[in-house]
Amino acid sequence: MTYFKVLFFTLCFLAFTTHAKEQPLKLDKHLSVFQPYLGSWQADFDVAPGTKPVQDVGLWERALNGKAIRTKHSINEGEYGGESMIFYDSKKDSLVFYYFTTAGFYTKGTIKVLSPTQFVAYEEVTGSKEGITKVKSTSDLKDGKLVVSTSYLKKGEWTKPESRIYTRSNQAVKFK
Repeated sequence: MTYFKVLFFTLCFLAFTTHAKEQPLKLDKHLSVFQPYLGSWQADFDVAPGTKPVQDVGLWERALNGKAIRTKHSINEGEYGGESMIFYDSKKDSLVFYYFTTAGFYTKGTIKVLSPTQFVAYEEVTGSKEGITKVKSTSDLKDGKLVVSTSYLKKGEWTKPESRIYTRSNQAVKFK
């Protein structure tokens, strides 16, 4: 019986160490710029004193054999959240994405890569109850932090950009 225990633990150890040495799975060449974004992130929003804290937890992951990236995020453990798929559209020769939310609206958009660490996303919004019809966000990955600045076209006027700083996280995305 002891022999089988030793064999079992040896096989488990080998499987773990072999898996740990594997190279990260590759992304399609059009998505490779996003390799450093993969993983979990979190931002704690600046809020007025005495108001409820707001935390956004996000996850970027390789999807569809590297032909897409799936992102998902939740605010305050599922009070609000969304999921998106980013992929390369060869017909449009562009990075495109769809974003679906727990609030019942969705967006479709394009991404323009500005540099190896920066990109801008342009979104058309469908179904917003707040009157938002477009979104523009710029993301910049520097010094291990993801800085996101977002403006909304709301009732015909662009809002002042809101910025958030995301850091690596062990938190999980949660939906209710």
